[in-house]
Amino acid sequence: MQLSLEALRVNAGMTQQDVADRLGVTRQTVIKWEKGDVEPKELVIYALAKLYNVDLDVIRIPF
Repeated sequence: MQLSLEALRVNAGMTQQDVADRLGVTRQTVIKWEKGDVEPKELVIYALAKLYNVDLDVIRIPF
């Protein structure tokens, strides 16, 4: 089962700003990832999986 970045963030109890602060990006960048406007780089996907405490195959990237 795959989950969207937004669903994973909400399940982790985090705000977009929390994620941005932890990854050193802007909130706008997190919004773009979640909306599918910008594809996160591979290292970012690994960081998101670790941050959300999920396996990589759970993350659904809309690209």
